Amino acid sequence: MAVPKQKNSKARGRKRRTHYKIGAPTIAVCSECQEPKLPHTACPECGVYKGRNVKADEE
Repeated sequence: MAVPKQKNSKARGRKRRTHYKIGAPTIAVCSECQEPKLPHTACPECGVYKGRNVKADEE
């Protein structure tokens, strides 16, 4: 079984993990009310998704 020959320092491990950061979420514009929203989700303001009002369907 493979065993590490020497211990990796904390700095070495942390340098490797610097690229694991989270990016900013993508923002789309609602086609109906022009409000910012997350892509592939219903608009939180008007409730439109793919051209139909899904907020009214829930009620």
